[in-house]
Amino acid sequence: MNYGCQSMTGKIQTILLKRPEQAFISQENLNRTWEEFCYFGCPDYQQVLKEYDAFEQIIRDHVPNVLYLPRDERGGLDSIYTHDPLKITKKGAVYFPMGKALRSRESYATEEYLKSQGIPTLGRITAPGKMEGGDVLWLDEKTVAIGRGYRTNDEGIRQFKEITKDVIDEYVIVPMPHGDGEDCCLHLMSIISLVDTDKAVVYSRYMPVVFREYLLSRGMTLIECSDREYDYLGTNLLALEPGVCVLIDGCPEIEGKLRQAGVTVHTYPGKELSYRGTGGPTCLTCPVERT
Repeated sequence: MNYGCQSMTGKIQTILLKRPEQAFISQENLNRTWEEFCYFGCPDYQQVLKEYDAFEQIIRDHVPNVLYLPRDERGGLDSIYTHDPLKITKKGAVYFPMGKALRSRESYATEEYLKSQGIPTLGRITAPGKMEGGDVLWLDEKTVAIGRGYRTNDEGIRQFKEITKDVIDEYVIVPMPHGDGEDCCLHLMSIISLVDTDKAVVYSRYMPVVFREYLLSRGMTLIECSDREYDYLGTNLLALEPGVCVLIDGCPEIEGKLRQAGVTVHTYPGKELSYRGTGGPTCLTCPVERT
């Protein structure tokens, strides 16, 4: 199988998903576990299935090869968000222990599956290192920005640099704000999503000035998200290819700004699937190959 995904905007050729039946499992399981996973209310399982069907259809309409993670006891509710346990480089996958304790074993299940598909392991971040995929943002094939926050620490970044030194030339370390606290999920990709090679949706309120200036110096057009739409995952978008993206339904301001900028936008209903677990379309997917 072809693999390699050192881009946030190249055309996705292969992608990894996990359906709700394999992660959320049932309404009874959601009723029992949603609070410990810090969801914004208990998801309605039947509605989740409907929302996922709509999301999945967009993916299948645009991506030639779709892989599905099986159910595994090492993954809980959050395993539906396949983006966080790893990044896939041109030399193989790098797996993360992740900062959220309930997800500490999840990467092993993903690694086992991807190895069965012929995708080698390049390396693994080990304790006391912490890292999550949502903090690793490819700016181009040789440049990566890494959010240093509660989910990704200095030791995790040091190990990642060592593992990837042969495939990356520049590492841009972005100090993340405290935000709403240590228990909240604030990744670098919570505040920026690239939707084209030169366009990104951003929430500048949480963006360090030095990083914002760096993006502008690279010629990036920054499309600003409002407070209200940020709270509804308006900065969490998935680029299917340059200038074509997926956005949760319910963010009309950002959708309008994107269309005005010439970006094609596909939306899906995601209150139960995405909003309650703070996992938008990027979180729901792990691109395996982009070209």
